[in-house]
Amino acid sequence: MVYLHKNEKNAVAFFEVLANVLQDNFKRSEIICVNDGISQDVLETLRTADEKFPDLNITIINMGFSHGLEAAMNAGIDLSIGDFVFEFDSCYMDYDKSLIMDVYFKSLEGYDIVSAVPPKKSSRLTSRIFYQMYNRFSDSNYDLCTERFSIISRRAVNRVSAYSKTIPYRKAVYTSSGLKIAHLDYEALPDTASKGGIYQDVEKNNKAVDALILFTNLAYKVAVTCTLLMLLFMFGTAIYTVVAYFGQNKPVEGWAPLMGLISVGFFAVFLLFSIIIKYLDVLLKLVFKKQKYLVSSIEKL
Repeated sequence: MVYLHKNEKNAVAFFEVLANVLQDNFKRSEIICVNDGISQDVLETLRTADEKFPDLNITIINMGFSHGLEAAMNAGIDLSIGDFVFEFDSCYMDYDKSLIMDVYFKSLEGYDIVSAVPPKKSSRLTSRIFYQMYNRFSDSNYDLCTERFSIISRRAVNRVSAYSKTIPYRKAVYTSSGLKIAHLDYEALPDTASKGGIYQDVEKNNKAVDALILFTNLAYKVAVTCTLLMLLFMFGTAIYTVVAYFGQNKPVEGWAPLMGLISVGFFAVFLLFSIIIKYLDVLLKLVFKKQKYLVSSIEKL
């Protein structure tokens, strides 16, 4: 399963590499291309490339509009029928094609989810910060990290599908599934810098916040910390008020503690309201949004 977006520069080359690997190693396989706004020229090239691989089933899912990475990949997962599902979030390849089968063979050792993990230095600073926060406040036995692609067993697909009607962040749900997970580290190829960048999901920031709220206790700890700080400030203000009241030098009565209390109090209240509103927003999307995605058409090549 391959995610195709409007800025994808390596779709055709990646498709041919993947098709060759699957055709050389499997008797039956299928490539599901999820079209989330890629150009029609690339689609026409992929349709003609199908003639080079007669033993390979190719399906193109055309999304009704741009859904973003997670929703589009969920559409591909729902259509897949194989015992194992490769998930390629991008056509960017900084690894040798042999890694695809290495990940597959690793899954045969008893792992339901196996991911190809690039060197840490190749991931963005914001991604590293997010994963550190997630792993710090998550109760999962497995840590999240930057991944290039993954393979998912049918058992994992079924369990994740039963987890929730809507899957907001696949990687977090995978680590919460209770199944065995493995990471396969690799060294990036030195000549891949000119192949283009990795896909940047415009909704990535929102997905990161949703994942931290849904799958970690970070929001709860932030709320508790603000409450404790507010409590300490109230005690400090009370002590200052008593000292000023019984002291010799009296300032303008009540001004300093009142202003401090009001400013910090409003900050804490608005912060807690923001957390509550975000919780309600996420629950609204998960519970009341019945349609996970809209598919325009499905092509069987």
